[in-house]
Amino acid sequence: MAEQEIEIKHSKLNMASYGMGSMAREFINMAFTATVFFYYEAVVGLDVWIVFLSIFLFAIYNMFNDPILGYLTNRPFKFTQKWGRRFPWLLIGGIPLALSYIIVFTPPITDPVSGQWFLFAWLLLTACLFDTFHSLYFVNFMALFPEKHRSNKERRIASGIYIPIGVVGVALGALVPPLVFKYPGQAPHDQVLFSFIVQGIVVGLICLLGILLAIPGFKEDKEMIDNYLMIYEKSPQRDSFFKSLKGALKQNSFIIYMIIYTMYQSQIVTMQNSINYAVTYVIDQPAGLSINLMATLIFAAFLVGVILATPIWVKISHKMNNNKKVMLISSLFLGIFALPLLFLTNYWAVVINMLIWGVFGLSGFWFMIFPVMSDVIDESVAITGKREEGVYSGFSQFFARLGIVAQAITFALVHYFTGFIEGGAPSVQPQSAVIGIQIHLGLIPAIFIFIGAFFFWRYYKLTPDKIQENQDRIMSLGIK
Repeated sequence: MAEQEIEIKHSKLNMASYGMGSMAREFINMAFTATVFFYYEAVVGLDVWIVFLSIFLFAIYNMFNDPILGYLTNRPFKFTQKWGRRFPWLLIGGIPLALSYIIVFTPPITDPVSGQWFLFAWLLLTACLFDTFHSLYFVNFMALFPEKHRSNKERRIASGIYIPIGVVGVALGALVPPLVFKYPGQAPHDQVLFSFIVQGIVVGLICLLGILLAIPGFKEDKEMIDNYLMIYEKSPQRDSFFKSLKGALKQNSFIIYMIIYTMYQSQIVTMQNSINYAVTYVIDQPAGLSINLMATLIFAAFLVGVILATPIWVKISHKMNNNKKVMLISSLFLGIFALPLLFLTNYWAVVINMLIWGVFGLSGFWFMIFPVMSDVIDESVAITGKREEGVYSGFSQFFARLGIVAQAITFALVHYFTGFIEGGAPSVQPQSAVIGIQIHLGLIPAIFIFIGAFFFWRYYKLTPDKIQENQDRIMSLGIK
């Protein structure tokens, strides 16, 4: 069946409700990513290598947690007939996610030197708890997209609707915490610590509200549920976890997509974590602006760029009708406009640069993530005759979590070799530490995405004709 003959089955209001799920996830993930390393190193005063070790082990757990949960939830349960394949897991993972975030920022007060291993254990265990609920939620959120939206046209429309809503979540995740917590030197140490607990509560409540608003978009209609159960009854035999992983790793398009997605995550996580360091130790502070507002406006700049440019990228993607080309162009912009951050110290120059970075880079790449991932999943369905969106979504997060490892090791090495003083005020940091922050704000993130773009350009083979061929094959197999 030709793509233009496939109807668009879901209303834009329903797509917007689904987008609220993206808002909730992007919000709490952004808050966690941009805050946790800075909090434990610069506020709590924990040694950078201890923070790195905890984040590294958390990332390893994170990597395996995602594909395992994706595999375990990718089958029918007693509640599937009534509630659907994804909907129950979205609630089971999403609602506790808010509470687990708060716990990360409530470590018992102890000396960061004599009690460093106690703080290490607290960070590791609470971060793993947070990620367990996050993975259960996000793996099923990602898997629902290609199941719910089957044609390229509907996927682009849905992506164009939910991406700006997700950007609102990123914006709130970037803007809200700095408006609530206090930076080192702004208040007595105990007040700074308490302010991070308050931001944890605020973030948790906003996340919970977003998930509740997403419930209509998460619900699966009877046709989706019946179609899934029918396909499962035809082939109830499931491959083992490792056989499923082996099959995914044999799929060239999946591997190449994972490379660029991992490099993208490495860039984004590193830049997000760098901003709080930059406003505290690097960027010149304009008169009349607090550090909190400085960070807020930097985050707001690139997110405004994403919101403004997403409709343009939607039109570009429809006109080009080539998902590979659109993702490649946007990835190059992500690297090009990250490089100036290596030397910019004027605050307003940084804000303008981040706005441009959001318009030309982040907006296009972010918009294309779900359509390209859906193309990869469609290819697997055409090859195997099975819908294993949850498995592939879990595996994708397995590789994406390497971005957390990349950020942690980058910060640990750069801060160690440039002499960053943990818990030290801006006045005591050496100039070499300031240069180090600029390196992991601009240069290293650009290198990450350029590596991903090269592999994607050279080896990704899903052309528009191949994508249409896969969709025709799926229809011929009777898999709706």
